[in-house]
Amino acid sequence: MSEKKKISRRKFLKIAAATTVVGGIAGAGVYKATEFSSKAKGKIVIIGGGCAGLSMAALLMRWLDEPDITLIDPSDRQYYQPGFTLVASGVYSPDEVWKDQADCVPSGVKWIKDTVSAVDPSQKEITTANNGKVFYDFLVLTPGLQINWDKTEGISRETLGEGNVHTIYDFEGAQKTWAAIQKFSETGGKGVFTDTYTKHKCGGAPKKICLLTDDYTRQQNTRDNVTLNFYTAAKILYDVPYYTPRLLEIYDERDIDITLNTRIKGIDTYAKRVHMETIETVGEEKVVTPIVEDFDFLHFTPPMSAPDFVKESGLSWTEGKLAGEGWVMVNKETLVHEKYPNVVCLGDCAGIPTSKTSAAIRKQVPVAAMNLISIMEGKTPEQKYNGYAACPIITDYGHVLLCEFDYDKNPQPSFPFTMMDMSKEQQAAWHLKVRGLKPLYFYGMLKGYGF
Repeated sequence: MSEKKKISRRKFLKIAAATTVVGGIAGAGVYKATEFSSKAKGKIVIIGGGCAGLSMAALLMRWLDEPDITLIDPSDRQYYQPGFTLVASGVYSPDEVWKDQADCVPSGVKWIKDTVSAVDPSQKEITTANNGKVFYDFLVLTPGLQINWDKTEGISRETLGEGNVHTIYDFEGAQKTWAAIQKFSETGGKGVFTDTYTKHKCGGAPKKICLLTDDYTRQQNTRDNVTLNFYTAAKILYDVPYYTPRLLEIYDERDIDITLNTRIKGIDTYAKRVHMETIETVGEEKVVTPIVEDFDFLHFTPPMSAPDFVKESGLSWTEGKLAGEGWVMVNKETLVHEKYPNVVCLGDCAGIPTSKTSAAIRKQVPVAAMNLISIMEGKTPEQKYNGYAACPIITDYGHVLLCEFDYDKNPQPSFPFTMMDMSKEQQAAWHLKVRGLKPLYFYGMLKGYGF
């Protein structure tokens, strides 16, 4: 970090205190875990041991007097995925964003280290790849999402890096991205950044890595040697009106071209060309215009969806905007399945109209846990999730536009950021992002605290 990015000890302590407060905001009222317990009984199976699954397991272990919880997950490692952007920009080392999964599974939880191949909700039955069938009374569905590498012709997870094509939506990919950004700054050329047409994990991530690439080249005094272009499949760069004007200003100030309504179709890694198409509605007709762009550096976002076993389970939406990728049909407030009341779903797999971020999960977990316990007790689930999500859009090495909002896209700033103009990027939000959120994840959420 340069000298101008350093802060005083007093200011850092204030930021650290603020981080602690932010981490505990949702801990009020019914979410005071130390003041709640239930005698409800039943076999709970949690599919998926990521952020949502482990946080649910930890909180249910604390709230139930006699918990019977089984976790099905094949992972050896628990990744702090919001840190992949910081690995890809040289802020974190790769070893800083993961821990052994065995150290993250809550004590007392039965862990079946296996993958799920099918779920039959009518029979309360789960089929695993190697351990046969598992039955449940209550199901917590938190398998995350799957990246559909095959939906982008010419590239795969195994070939990331070929032709200088990269993505931060992969641990190895993030590491390759950082090496490529440094080289790109030296050699110069044309940089192309894209998002995707599906809902995807951390929708702000493609914007972050684009802006960090810009700032890195400025720090190296090589910005004049590169051109940067951002292509989005959306109709607007960002769809939360409170934050959009400043984000657009930043892209304009940094001389980064934005092209809307454009999705990537395929990549020719040998020729270094990306094939895209712009889709616009003229009257009642959709007009598709092919685009081919040469590049020297490409960062793309692959399409994403619910896992295949979820799509085939009958648990997904069958109509509406959330049906196409198989997102789970849950009530957006209670997080209880609309057809099977013994199933709750949260996290990236949930078919709810909000961003797929760990910050959203932090607010979903206590609602889902409390409502599940209510169902186990034969009561009506009454806790409601308002759609809160946070997307810390890193605008440079030192500032973050901290976007917090609800289902209605209204700003929902957390204290102490309520005392700042959060429609602008803030240094305090950078220190929260870099220093505060990762410890909150590993030592708060995954331990059943900090909600």
